[in-house]
Amino acid sequence: MSTIVIHGSTRENGNTEYLAKQAVPEKNTTHIYLRNHQIEVIKDERHSENGFKKIDDDHHAIIDQMLAHDVIIFATPVYWYSMSGLMKNFVDRFSQVVREPGYETFKEDLQQKEVYVIAVGGDNPKIKGMPLIQQFQYILQFFGSSLNGYLLAKAGKPGEIKNNSTALAEADLLKKTLSS
Repeated sequence: MSTIVIHGSTRENGNTEYLAKQAVPEKNTTHIYLRNHQIEVIKDERHSENGFKKIDDDHHAIIDQMLAHDVIIFATPVYWYSMSGLMKNFVDRFSQVVREPGYETFKEDLQQKEVYVIAVGGDNPKIKGMPLIQQFQYILQFFGSSLNGYLLAKAGKPGEIKNNSTALAEADLLKKTLSS
């Protein structure tokens, strides 16, 4: 099985990135860092006569890579009880992808994927991160898919996740699941 991790953090080598790397097998895993890509915000043209206008950015290239993998992991810090802005911009554009030529089977393709979320926050993320998890559940439900699992962990300051033995143990369990 091949895995892709879509990283939504703006911080290089942050807590979420560290935990995600602990949770996935090194072999057959691709890491995409949204902070290193240009992804335009969505302009809602669902109801305009001509539909969405083509956007020249990196979104399609990332979508194509995502669809080429068996497992998708969305890794994001918990920002204001939700995903990061980078991740939200990426996901918002799904509304455009489902209407574009060449992506007619996007919904069906996502149904064939295992999807996980890894999120790290500093203020009681096991509770306050649940809206983020529910958001991903609803997103996947729209596509007729479901969330296979998630990992919510606590860490605030850079590097703090390395001292969270519970999160690291949960990451190890996910890695074993993904390796089998």
